[in-house]
Amino acid sequence: MHYITEDTKSNVYKMVSRSLEPEPAHVCGPRCLGPLTFHREAVGALVSLSQGARRADRTGDTFRHGLVFSSRPVQPQERVRLRVERCGLNWCGAMRIGFTTVPPIARDLPSMAIPDLTNIPGHWAAPVPETCCQAGSELEFWVSYGGTLYFRNANGRQHKLLDGVDLSWPLWAMIDVYGQTCSVLLLGSEKKCFLSNQKSCPAPQRHSSCSAHQRHASLNVDKYVNVKRICDDSHDRYLLPCPANKQTSNCESVEDCAVCMSQKACISLRCGHQCLCLQCATRVIQEFGTCPLCRQNIKN
Repeated sequence: MHYITEDTKSNVYKMVSRSLEPEPAHVCGPRCLGPLTFHREAVGALVSLSQGARRADRTGDTFRHGLVFSSRPVQPQERVRLRVERCGLNWCGAMRIGFTTVPPIARDLPSMAIPDLTNIPGHWAAPVPETCCQAGSELEFWVSYGGTLYFRNANGRQHKLLDGVDLSWPLWAMIDVYGQTCSVLLLGSEKKCFLSNQKSCPAPQRHSSCSAHQRHASLNVDKYVNVKRICDDSHDRYLLPCPANKQTSNCESVEDCAVCMSQKACISLRCGHQCLCLQCATRVIQEFGTCPLCRQNIKN
């Protein structure tokens, strides 16, 4: 498993909002913040995702193991909107909300956000009052440009939860489906601007992998590397070979794309990292020309 270091977070953050190619059912404009769902891999031990990874249910007879994260980094002042779908009155306390600078790649998660994660640098979370987390309740939370975590409930009141969130790195939203909160639905996000508001868009449907021919035609990688076709158990794919001085067995990869974190990483770069989906690889090669993990030049 490859862990993204602190040195690469800023580079990844710059790529996230610019690297998604629109699909037929996903038409974005300047007011679009991009799709927003729960991260499909980084979930608590008892979390079940449904409705396109927008609904998170905590299963089992317990109050914990309900951690979920956003599928992409969120911006300061981008308000993440949630609705409580189901409650269990046999527990005390309610969900916790916050942010983290640690990318939510697949990892072993603790049972609770507080204090398990908040004791680790790069995590900030606070509890939401039980009165604001009844079934059907809607709320939104965000971090200000000053690093303050706020939330607002249906009555319009704004509540300050904590200070000191580090804005120097990308931030992922973090929700702990905790206590009496058993199920939440992610309603999207909105960022209020001076002249107009920006909103997240519906997440595109996850299609089956395209053929090797379609992948090669779209990426047009011949100008950058020599491509060879290989086949695995499920589908053909194109692999951009590792440099001669690096053995294939040492080429590190990540399961999900390091940029959008919602599609599978099926493209390997010259440096040896298999870390991008087809859509992100096209834009990364054209606009950045460097690997998002090691920043090695991949165009020349």
